[in-house]
Amino acid sequence: MPELIEIPDPNVYTAYGVYFLKSKHKFVQRLRRNNHLPEAHGYRTWQSSFLLMDYLEHYPPKEKSNVMDIGCGWAPVGVFCARRFHARVSGVDTDEHVFPYMELLAALNDVKVSRIKSTFEKLTARRLSTEDLIVGSDICFWDEMVRPLYNLINRALKAGVPRIVLSDPGRPTFFELATKCESKWGSELIRWYALEPKRHNGEVLEIVNPF
Repeated sequence: MPELIEIPDPNVYTAYGVYFLKSKHKFVQRLRRNNHLPEAHGYRTWQSSFLLMDYLEHYPPKEKSNVMDIGCGWAPVGVFCARRFHARVSGVDTDEHVFPYMELLAALNDVKVSRIKSTFEKLTARRLSTEDLIVGSDICFWDEMVRPLYNLINRALKAGVPRIVLSDPGRPTFFELATKCESKWGSELIRWYALEPKRHNGEVLEIVNPF
C-alpha cells in the first residue's frame, strides 16, 4: 500500500517516494512567466513516467548506476532514479526550456540531474557508452520518432549499454518501435500498471544487451 503523506500544498503530490509539482504550482507558474515555455509536450509529468518508476521498483538498477533519461522533459524518472537508487543521472532533451523544470523537480527532491541538450540522432556511441541504464517515457508519440529512437537503441547496445527501458501508454508508434526491437534483439514488451499517484495502465519495453 502506498505511504500516505500529508502535504499542506495542494499543488505538490508524492509517488514512489518522490515529490512532484502540478502545473498550477507557483514555482511552475513563475518559470512560465519568465518565458520558459516548453515546445514539445514538456510541460508536465506524464502518466507513463509512473509506469516506469513502478517497473524499476520491481526490476531495479544497481545502486549508484549511471542513468540517462532520454526525452526527459521534467525528468521525473531521472529524479526518481537519483532519489531511490542514488544514481548519477543525466537528462537529455532537445528543448532547453524543460531544463529549469527538471532542475526545480530535482531540487525539490534534494538530488541532482545534469542536463544534456541534444536530439536522439546526436547522442554519440561514445557518450552513450558511459551509461548503465537508459530510460525514457512518452517519447515515441510521432511517426518520425520511431527511426531515430531505433537507431539510438542500436548505437547504445553496440556501445555496451547493458539495459534500456522505455514506457508508453500504448501508441501505435511505440508498438512499431517495440516490434522492430523484438525482431532485432529479442526485447520484451510488457503490459504494466502503476498505482501511484493513481492507477494507470500502459506498456514497458525492456531491451537487454544481447552482445
